[in-house]
Amino acid sequence: MSENNNVDYTKKDFVSDQEVKWCPGCGDYAILSAIQTALSKIGRKREDIVFVSGIGCSSRFPYYLNTYGYHTIHGRATAIASGVKTANPDLSVWVITGDGDSLSIGGNHLIHAIRRNIDMNIILFNNETYGLTKGQYSPTTKQGKVTKSTPYGSLDRPFSPAKLAFGASATFIARTLDTDPKHIEKIMLAAEEHRGTSFVEVLQNCVIFNDGCHADYTDKKTRDDYSLRLVDGKAMTFGNEVKKGLILDTLTLKIVELGEKYTEADCLVHDKTNEILASLLVSIDMNPEMPKLYGVIYEVKDVIYNRQVTDQITEVKAKKGEGDFNTLLHSGDTWEVQ
Repeated sequence: MSENNNVDYTKKDFVSDQEVKWCPGCGDYAILSAIQTALSKIGRKREDIVFVSGIGCSSRFPYYLNTYGYHTIHGRATAIASGVKTANPDLSVWVITGDGDSLSIGGNHLIHAIRRNIDMNIILFNNETYGLTKGQYSPTTKQGKVTKSTPYGSLDRPFSPAKLAFGASATFIARTLDTDPKHIEKIMLAAEEHRGTSFVEVLQNCVIFNDGCHADYTDKKTRDDYSLRLVDGKAMTFGNEVKKGLILDTLTLKIVELGEKYTEADCLVHDKTNEILASLLVSIDMNPEMPKLYGVIYEVKDVIYNRQVTDQITEVKAKKGEGDFNTLLHSGDTWEVQ
């Protein structure tokens, strides 16, 4: 929590005066509502909170929050947010981005922000399509999917955002979904509490251009059989009528039915700090036979870039004193152009 814990907000305090403009039924509404609720509980003043977005449906977020906000350009939100946090380390900085905005044109900025472990929250809305530009395939679109830009089916192998973040040395990886506002709120609070880059993927439905893309995980009839809620220290079990669990079988995760041969005691217990376990969990993302994982997948402590920058500046000033821009500008080799 922040030191500014004397504030007393409600969700309404974070609702702006702007009309919310998304398609009726869009998952963004639920995400916005849950984040507004979470912001009222983090103990930060509104003027100390900044939302930075790129381009996409989700990137309208800063308009709808009564905080500071910056609607930037395509793919550059993480780069600009990195500068905001480094220059103003006391701010709570949030990046709102989509699967196209962050994983395509913004992919390079994303992985380096994660690699540096800048103390900010990156919230990636994943609807597996370019919704704002009318339904082209994105870096997370499933193979074979027919879209306006892949009329005969997408040939690209899709990204797993969680696996990509893990490969970039993320210190916090989590996943939630737009149909569970309470879970969104819980994950956002955990992300804000984490010191370093928090990477959160939100599975979000696009009712117009990719409706039902996450139906197996959100439909009440199927979600228990296709998704597993990770709780630190708890056994990895799931399923509705047939209870199932995950076990480790010769370095491979395997689904087993719980009953006579296997019990909950045989199942893997989630440890969010275990790097080897995290590598296995993010690796099953694209396996349709495996359940989709929700919750905090991985969380560890590591050095934080913006703190290192602040400390380095303090050390240099202590040794050399305050700098002078004119002296710097005219130092070394200079030329006068006639």
